[in-house]
Amino acid sequence: MKKKWLIPVFASFMIFTSPLIDAEAATSQELVSTAKQYIGVPYAWGGTTTSGFDCSGFTQKVFADLGYQLNRTSAGQFAQGTAVSKQHLQIGDLVFFNTSGQGVSHVGIYIGNNQFINASSSKGVSIASLDNSYWKNRYVGAKRVIDFSKQQASEVKNASVDLGFYASRGKVALRLAEGLGLDTSDTNSPFIDVKSTDYVAGAATALNKLRIFEGNGQGKFNPNSPITRAQMAKVLTVAFNLKPIGKNTVQFRDVDQNHWAYDYITILAQHGITIGKGNGLYGPNDYVTLTQLETFIQRAVSK
Repeated sequence: MKKKWLIPVFASFMIFTSPLIDAEAATSQELVSTAKQYIGVPYAWGGTTTSGFDCSGFTQKVFADLGYQLNRTSAGQFAQGTAVSKQHLQIGDLVFFNTSGQGVSHVGIYIGNNQFINASSSKGVSIASLDNSYWKNRYVGAKRVIDFSKQQASEVKNASVDLGFYASRGKVALRLAEGLGLDTSDTNSPFIDVKSTDYVAGAATALNKLRIFEGNGQGKFNPNSPITRAQMAKVLTVAFNLKPIGKNTVQFRDVDQNHWAYDYITILAQHGITIGKGNGLYGPNDYVTLTQLETFIQRAVSK
């Protein structure tokens, strides 16, 4: 392994520790950003992919991007969560409508300011207003499946993410400690959520001594939190001190110039460390798999 990247990687994890911890439970801003990236995707009955969504396929996809599981149909999603009155709607609440005359048949995601985002049969994924007469007259109710304003939602999120497939903070700590050749014999963890007998105790303790992982305001390490592809782009770019190569010629349809990770993802692509997921997409909100973690590191080390 090349030694020149060890110092930069310390900096990357010191810089990036807080966002990872604070975002263990997805925020309302992440929810809105995730949903809006699909604006313009056409409507397709039964659709669940970026080739075309139906209403519940869209909501299911957005929540899945953030690590949450929703039932497949609008009626099924209406059976989830806790009922919320219209005057108490929060960002991330599911809003339901009767567009067929036979009960709940349409669903969208409330994004604030009396607006919701949905996959409609006429406009595809788009933003609409609850004040619009069409939607106002067909409004049925709302459900709160996840409270995006509370960190407690992290327990639900973690339970729905397969950490045998996706990379966790714990796994990142283990790989980083291994790559840096750190002594992990001290398992007297400073984190309240990591016991001395936990698999990650030695790595977390060693990294904490180097102030790479310092925990959040509650003293937690959050070893079972996943990491997104956007977050990984930042870590790798900073860790390997990657710089732009010429003009920004690499573009992904789901990462516009206003996205917080745009520069990191573009640089990663310019260096050939990522080629995206196909069809011009990067998947910034998708979680990094264990296989992708190894591939990213191997490609970056070879640069």
